Formats: sequence, C-alpha cells, structure tokens
Amino acid sequence: MTPKLAQREIALAGVALLSAIVSLALVSGRSNGDESLPKPVGTWYTALAGVRPFGGFGKRTACGEVLLPATDGVSHPVLPCGTKIFLSYRGRHVLAQVIDRGPYVPGRELDVTRALAAKLDLAGVQQIRWAYADSG
Repeated sequence: MTPKLAQREIALAGVALLSAIVSLALVSGRSNGDESLPKPVGTWYTALAGVRPFGGFGKRTACGEVLLPATDGVSHPVLPCGTKIFLSYRGRHVLAQVIDRGPYVPGRELDVTRALAAKLDLAGVQQIRWAYADSG
C-alpha cells in the first residue's frame, strides 16, 4: 500500500467517524428523554385517593401484577387493568397504571401504592386530580 493510499483511507475513516458522531449528536439533541411518555388527554378529574391500607407484598393483584414495595400503581373499581393515567397532587405529576381493583374503603375513589404515594408526597386521604394518558 502506498503512503498516499493509506492517507486517503485514514481520511475516509475519519470522515465516516465524524459523520457517525454528528448523526448521534443530532438524534440526541432532538430527544429530551420524554417523547416516549404519553401525554394527558381530555378532562382532568378530581378524586379522593388514599394510600393502600395493606401491604400484600409478593402477592398478585387482581390485574395479575406481583405487588412489590417499589410498585407504582393504582387501584380502581372499574377502569380496565393496565389503563395508564396521570395523577397530580400539589404540583407533582406522575404516570401510573391500574394494577388492582378497589378501593374497598368507603369514600375513596382511588388507592395508590406506597411507592406512588411517596412520589406524590401523598399522605392520608386527599383530593387529587387525574387524567387519562394518551394511548397513541
């Protein structure tokens, strides 16, 4: 291989590497990390929500989820299992999904897992806002 040919191959490899780096930078710059999250749609509803009154860790919920201390989810009497909803309380917003039936405590419309309550800074029974998450 002649020195001139070697220089040309090195230059082409450099251009290819630079092109790959620029392409990655453009893709990264376009993404702020939340495009894959659904957005709230429709009306925001109010509901009385409380923290699940029992642990049940390690057991399956009515929706088939194994309940763990880190599980984020809500119990709702009629929304289908897996329905994604946004919850809002005191300026905190979280995305969750229906993982169980309930609540079975009079006056509540939703129960949230302990992990989800911690993210919302929710204690006791409080009025929260919720909305459906865009499925598309």
